[in-house]
Amino acid sequence: MEIERKFLVTNSDFKKDVIPSVISQGYLNSDKNRTVRVRINSNKAFITIKSKTVGISREEFEYKIPVADAEMMINNICEKPIIKKLRYLISFQGNLWEVDEFLEENEGLTVAEIELKSEEEVFNKPDWIGKEVSDDSRYFNSSLIKTPFKQWNL
Repeated sequence: MEIERKFLVTNSDFKKDVIPSVISQGYLNSDKNRTVRVRINSNKAFITIKSKTVGISREEFEYKIPVADAEMMINNICEKPIIKKLRYLISFQGNLWEVDEFLEENEGLTVAEIELKSEEEVFNKPDWIGKEVSDDSRYFNSSLIKTPFKQWNL
């Protein structure tokens, strides 16, 4: 079970002393009731199946696959555009935050996520955390392939 909260990032202070990894990911299925994602993160690749999100929770199944297979799927099978982003892992007061700085079609969007043990878990937020967008499906990666951030009218 994945229990995740998502927030906009207000400034670049999170980048201090952290080296990001480069992520490319594509969707074989981006239906709102289920997603099937292929991701390459550095020299590792995974296929991930996620159920529909209910509240801030959803079922998640992730399996390691050969990088060559992932590259073929991303280049030839996945829906376009492909999501490309820099991921920063930041430890803050006992929790791990994943900050994604999106590139290409989604450039200008930076989102932070925290995975929790329960929906009621209390946690402290770094000062670079802004508005919560956990319930806004526009910020789901699977939505960003259909309506990239550069196309939003803000």
